[in-house]
Amino acid sequence: MRILHTSDWHLGRSFHRVPLLEAQAAYLDHLVATVREHEVDAVLVAGDVYDRAVPPLSAVELFDDALHRLAAVGVPTVMISGNHDSARRLGVGAGLIGRAGIHLRTDPAGCATPVVLRDAHGDVAFYGLPYLEPALVKDVFKAERAGHEAVLTAAMERVRADLAGRPDSTRSVVLAHAFVAGGEPSDSERDITVGGVAAVPAGVFDGVDYVALGHLHGCQSVTDRVRYSGSPLAYSFSEASHRKTMWLIDLDASGTVTAERLDCPVPRPLARLRGRLDELVEDPALERHQESWIEATLTDPVRPAEPMARLLERFPHALSLVFEPDRAPDDPLASYAQRLKGRDDQQIAEDFVAHVRGGSAADEQERTVLRGAFEHVRVDDGVREVNR
Repeated sequence: MRILHTSDWHLGRSFHRVPLLEAQAAYLDHLVATVREHEVDAVLVAGDVYDRAVPPLSAVELFDDALHRLAAVGVPTVMISGNHDSARRLGVGAGLIGRAGIHLRTDPAGCATPVVLRDAHGDVAFYGLPYLEPALVKDVFKAERAGHEAVLTAAMERVRADLAGRPDSTRSVVLAHAFVAGGEPSDSERDITVGGVAAVPAGVFDGVDYVALGHLHGCQSVTDRVRYSGSPLAYSFSEASHRKTMWLIDLDASGTVTAERLDCPVPRPLARLRGRLDELVEDPALERHQESWIEATLTDPVRPAEPMARLLERFPHALSLVFEPDRAPDDPLASYAQRLKGRDDQQIAEDFVAHVRGGSAADEQERTVLRGAFEHVRVDDGVREVNR
């Protein structure tokens, strides 16, 4: 069976205030053309179809058009909700849409009910594990703890139990939206850390032939059988080095996986430039970035006058300006942002406790309280998004 693995469309998202709807429409054109050209048997979308729980109408219309076109091609599509999606909204009409070959899996309780497709070698069972917010689904799976590993382990136990009741020749594919250990994140993914832990081990998914992951935006292989397709477009400058692709997966009669990366169209290349303003606007070697979207990090000791206006004269698609003056690390003028770079909310809060207590660091009980407070706020935000 030939499978096209995609994820993280983020329909409705912009790039530094530049609308991407036209680029997303071009990607979906490419997706449908790829399905035809490569004679794909099933399309997988591993979550984050939309960029937010209540997407703009233009994004909904684009999604609706994509569904009609995929159904018209006659190739089944299996799709799960991600942490950016409203599972309830995305899943509306799933039963009716399923009759057209578009299989939406947004209810955690249904994760062990697969979409079963057949090829010349028999059945392939596709299990959809939508994004599982631990605090919200812990009771559904009777998990011992409210953590990503605990709920995914419980969900996979149900999957394996269902698979065990099927013929031995049945091959299996799992779609999941999660941060799996070994994956390389970028700046454009929303944090899903729980209890100080975001990543789950790949071994959680043992026992199936292929795992189609979503959430991380870089195309990558955790193992030969566990892969991220990544987002089809770049959504932050941290993705400037990414090659945006989809996975074309061939699953043979024995469940052996053969994978090929297929490139996605690039609306405009990204470039991250660093240096003093005069150097950036005068260096002839930077001519190749004339048509790129630009993030410029200025290292001038003193902030120059009208820096963005000068950059735009040289680079008409400059979008982001960062100031990191060349100063010694102990310089009192070093910016607060520089001192906090790379530190998460928990670390910043613990540093604050130590600061106000004259260097006495938070103890384990206090760190637990802080961690619980951050998780409570994040879960409350997630509940509000779901119920909006």
